[in-house]
Amino acid sequence: MSGTREAIAAARRLVVKVGSSALTTAGSGLDAARLDALVDAIAERVARDTQIVLVSSGAIGAGLAPLSLGKRPRDLATQQAAASVGQLALAHAYAESFGRYALTVGQVLLTSDDVVRRSHYRNAQRTFSRLLALGAVPVVNENDTVATEEIRFGDNDRLAALVAHLIGADALILLSDVDGLYDGDPREGATRKLTEVLSESDVDGISVGMSSSGLGTGGMVSKLAAARTAAGAGIPVLLAAASEASAALTAASPGTAFAPADTRLSARRFWLGYAADTTGRLRLDDGAVKAVVGRRRSLLAAGITGVAGEFQAGDVVDLVDAKDRPVARGVVAFDATELPDLIGRSTHELPAEQRREVVHADDLVPLRR
Repeated sequence: MSGTREAIAAARRLVVKVGSSALTTAGSGLDAARLDALVDAIAERVARDTQIVLVSSGAIGAGLAPLSLGKRPRDLATQQAAASVGQLALAHAYAESFGRYALTVGQVLLTSDDVVRRSHYRNAQRTFSRLLALGAVPVVNENDTVATEEIRFGDNDRLAALVAHLIGADALILLSDVDGLYDGDPREGATRKLTEVLSESDVDGISVGMSSSGLGTGGMVSKLAAARTAAGAGIPVLLAAASEASAALTAASPGTAFAPADTRLSARRFWLGYAADTTGRLRLDDGAVKAVVGRRRSLLAAGITGVAGEFQAGDVVDLVDAKDRPVARGVVAFDATELPDLIGRSTHELPAEQRREVVHADDLVPLRR
């Protein structure tokens, strides 16, 4: 067994994410047998003194049959209505199923606002910490009932990666209707499953598709993105089929394992790099890109060639290269209206009150390219 799989099997705090297609069907809603099988596997791991947070899709899928909807609706209002009905059914089903093992479930509904705002982020951390300390199993879902197009996560895979870092998880397990990462679409044949992903180069050039179940919003695109996000932040990841949940949670033997980066990002740096919303862009010249990304230096006005967006000092902005490719994110120290008069000028050329870094190195996170 690889070191990554050993770390996942030995994790003391674990985030498990399960997709809609693994729990529901378009015609019948929740599949009780599938849900119970998942809970059986989680309860077995909890019995080994592992704290588990379950990120569960399925609320909208669970609400389709009761509302006589034949397929997942496209419009946001009907999705919210289905979620309103389905979330209750999903929470009840989990409470009943975990109750077989005398385990208490705590429901946690999040919107992206809860992790992109630092005050909300800390509140969520405290809630999870207390629930786990009390022996409960937090069941997390995006709050589809109130989420809007502007604030929704878009998929629970990303949500799971954010939660894994937020709670300081030792590992993340993504369960769905696929049994791992392939180097192409397995439905088309002649593809190879990758059992271990050790670095970014292992997944370069891999073509993955969206979900074909009609129930979820993610598919392999979002799962790969979530795995790379978590692994890049120092969290080992396992991608496996929900039908193999028991093996995944006990021995981490099936699926594809993603090795973690050597260093785990601090909560603030992770928030900057992956959770925070950006409100503008600063375009950098080649020298500034090398300084910011390669040498982890602060961004000075002299290295900026353009400004876009409406932002204020203290907002998070993207730093992009000459081809508009994001290379870093950071907290900007000036308003957008101040910068046009400063860009391209050396520090000694600026007025004394403006002789400061545009983005300080302590408030800057290079992005993986």
